[in-house]
Amino acid sequence: MPETAFLVTAFATLFVVIDPPGLVPLFIALTRGMGPEKRRAMARRACIIASVLLLLFGLAGEAILGFIGISMPAFRIAGGILLFLTALDMLFERRTQRREGQQAEPDHDPSVFPLATPLIAGPGAIATMILLVGQAGPDWSGTLWVMGLLLGMMVVTYGFLLASPPLERMLGRTGVIVITRLLGMLLAALSVQFVIDGVRGTGLIG
Repeated sequence: MPETAFLVTAFATLFVVIDPPGLVPLFIALTRGMGPEKRRAMARRACIIASVLLLLFGLAGEAILGFIGISMPAFRIAGGILLFLTALDMLFERRTQRREGQQAEPDHDPSVFPLATPLIAGPGAIATMILLVGQAGPDWSGTLWVMGLLLGMMVVTYGFLLASPPLERMLGRTGVIVITRLLGMLLAALSVQFVIDGVRGTGLIG
């Protein structure tokens, strides 16, 4: 078993990187107009998919990326671009116009993109999992503890997402629209930061 200090640090790191409280307003914006059952299904599917992705990359992340010739800086840049496209949708309400009614787009499913990736299992979370598994030591016990912490964090994230309907009722339609626009700006800035970090990782800028 790894040291307690390492486990506490690992859990705190995952919490900060995945940021379950910060996902709540994003989840509200991305699932606006959906019924409670569909929202629960979206949250559950997103957390399961994100868990599988993070577990996979935690176990064999560097090997997978290296095998197909993709560096972590390149992965960060790609994730940043995808996140920027989502931010544009939120800023200019193209998503709202496409989803003015559920019947207009009944098959809309944000659980894979952008919820599972890149919002939950983004470049930062993937890189964190690779780093934590590397720090856990060469034996499998440390790796299993890190995987357990990740699954615990996914349960926490799922709980936060389920708490979104009361928050939406409290904010009202106008409040949700305002927050969606604001988060669109924040997501745009975050996506640019991902790209900058990726370019810096290539050594092109200091």
